[in-house]
Parts: sequence; structure tokens; C-alpha cells
Amino acid sequence: MGQQHGHPTGAGRPPVEVGGVRAGRVERADPRGRRAVRRAQRDRPVTGPARGPAVVPGREAQFEDAFGRARAIIASMPGFGGLTLSRCVERPGTYLLLVTWRSLEDYTDGFRGSAQYQEWRRLLHHFYDPFPVVEHDEQVLTA
Repeated sequence: MGQQHGHPTGAGRPPVEVGGVRAGRVERADPRGRRAVRRAQRDRPVTGPARGPAVVPGREAQFEDAFGRARAIIASMPGFGGLTLSRCVERPGTYLLLVTWRSLEDYTDGFRGSAQYQEWRRLLHHFYDPFPVVEHDEQVLTA
């Protein structure tokens, strides 16, 4: 099981984290594994931390400006529960993105499968070096 990296987002339901390189329940390339993860997470809140994205050196201010515009896109999606984008103090070109969704499907099928996601990609993906890995984790503990 993954580590806890978020706050409870719904009535006793542990959130699942969606993000970059943090360990936990992963949506694997194997379609059987993907279905297993989706079945396990159906109708559970999803929270996504991502250490990474790493941004092309010298383009951090441009990335943050573009992210400010992209925020409206993701915030308009059904099931979106909020986000934070933080910059790493020790490595200023590395960010932590934490996104909360009502369910894993709201993220995978809703946002990632939408036309709006194409605009999100256009605004942000060219800043990443390397491109972040997206993983899904279940919340285990809180304090």
C-alpha cells in the first residue's frame, strides 16, 4: 500500500492519490491491472500528489504562469475537488502537484478523456523534462 499524502475528502472514504513518483497503487499498462485498480477505487475520492513534474531549467516562471491559466480548465471538470502546486525548495525546477477528485474515474475517464485535457496538454506538457509518471495511491493513515 502507498503512503498517505493528503487529507480525507469524503465521508470515511480513503482518497486515492494520483500523481508522479510517489509509491502506491499504480495504474499499470496491463489492461487487467488497470481494471483491477479501477474496480478497487470506484466511487472513492481521489487525491493526487506528484513529485515531479520537473520543468525545463529556466522556464519555471513561464510554467507557473501557464499553470495559472490551466487551473481554470481542470477546475471546471466534473468531480474536481481542488489542487495545490508547490515548488521544491531544494530543487526549484521540481514541483509537487496535488489534485483531488471525487473518484478515479472522474480523473481517468472524465478529465483525461476530455477535449479540455487536450488544452491542458497544450498549455503544460512542453514544460516537462522528463514527463511525470502518473500513479494512484490509497490513503492509509492521517494525522
